[in-house]
Amino acid sequence: MKYDLIVIGMGPSAVFLAYELIQKNKAKNVLLIDQGKSVENRYCPMEKAGKCLKCKPYCNITCGFSGAGAFSDGKLNSYHLSSRDKDGKIYLGGNGGGYFREYYSEDELNELLTYTDNIYLKFGADPKLKGTEHIEEIKKLQEKAFKNNLNLVSFPIRHLGTEKAHILYGEIEKYLKEHNINMMFETEVKDLIIKNNTIKGVKVHHIKENIDEELLSDKVVIAVGRKGASWLSEMCEKHNIATKIGSVDIGIRYELPNKVMAKINEYMYEGKFIGRPYPYGDKVRTFCQNPSVFVSAEVYDNGLTLVNGHSYKDRKSENTNLAILVSHNFTYPFDKPIEYGENVAQNLNRLGGNAIMVQRLGDIYRGRRTWEEDLKNNSVRPTLKGAVAGDLTYGLGYRTMTDILQFIKDVDKVVEGFANPDNLLYGPEIKFYSNEIILDKDFMTSIKGLYSIGDGGGLTTGLMMASCSGVQMARILCKK
Repeated sequence: MKYDLIVIGMGPSAVFLAYELIQKNKAKNVLLIDQGKSVENRYCPMEKAGKCLKCKPYCNITCGFSGAGAFSDGKLNSYHLSSRDKDGKIYLGGNGGGYFREYYSEDELNELLTYTDNIYLKFGADPKLKGTEHIEEIKKLQEKAFKNNLNLVSFPIRHLGTEKAHILYGEIEKYLKEHNINMMFETEVKDLIIKNNTIKGVKVHHIKENIDEELLSDKVVIAVGRKGASWLSEMCEKHNIATKIGSVDIGIRYELPNKVMAKINEYMYEGKFIGRPYPYGDKVRTFCQNPSVFVSAEVYDNGLTLVNGHSYKDRKSENTNLAILVSHNFTYPFDKPIEYGENVAQNLNRLGGNAIMVQRLGDIYRGRRTWEEDLKNNSVRPTLKGAVAGDLTYGLGYRTMTDILQFIKDVDKVVEGFANPDNLLYGPEIKFYSNEIILDKDFMTSIKGLYSIGDGGGLTTGLMMASCSGVQMARILCKK
């Protein structure tokens, strides 16, 4: 069959692309393809089983309609409602939002963020924002962080929660179906069809039927998210799609009592600490802070089990968890950041018996592994029941671990108790980005008719900016 447009992936960037095409009356012959399932069929059995079962053929948390990020926590950073600097610019902090923001002026970015935010509100997002009621207290914490060589970034946040995200994205999926968007689930895109440097379609494998098929289109949008970063790198190498050497964020999920993070949780809901700790000066940051929540496991390509955090609206724990990530930026001659991250994950998975590994901070300082008995007597009880006690230092790497430990000590100067010996480190947590795809102003790759949006190709980071990239991609396509 031939389509007017094929979109690879069904994460937020793809979903919002389809939505905007409907608004422009340009969605008559559009196909979305994903390895996973529809929202109503996405269910993780880990809660009942007590451990990750590595679902076949693909993990229901990382694959399917609305993608991996939407099912982990469902936080929308409302950048457009952030405070402005003295020049009136939105302060995103670090690389907040990804490189997408570099394509647009402040006014254009504000319009796009506002428009996209209103779509989420239309489908049931909480109108109440977190992180907007304690401005003076936030400023004091930011000043304290600055004095200790840290940057503390805060955005207004709409929190969907894992279970509420199911409902919201289920409504969006229903809307797309009602407006005749074609959706092909449980289907792998095995290859791109490229002739004379021009896209012609994709080769797919239907998992249930175990059959292969060629689907044709002169326009293909890659919207695979971080889950598909490894696949996208393979496609770029195979078809000589122009890229730059990208980065990979490697680190751990950190779990500590709510009472330690009480001020951050109350004032900001999610505060983002960014530092460059001694001695290496690597960028280290906190990410995806979740108050009163649960550590979770997710399965990626090649059976890699990675750690994440799930936050629910109605189900609570006594702990806060967050990622601590170290940015790894490689230079010539090494150009395989994703493979590097995968090797780290594979080693830690093997050490943990194919499960997530957990270790007490105090045991790392003492130079010993953590045992199950240590966890039973620990004041911080692990919320990921299937995690295996062990020694993360065997697999995480000296430089990465040094960065993380020094960063924890630095944050402890701002948040007392952040370096408590009973706090828990889970590993690995890795954020994969493809080698950054070189795009023109219309998000087209070096292959004519082939576009890339969202997190997988390095254009965006996070749900809100990925969604914005989908809206803008639709607007661009409608002008062609």
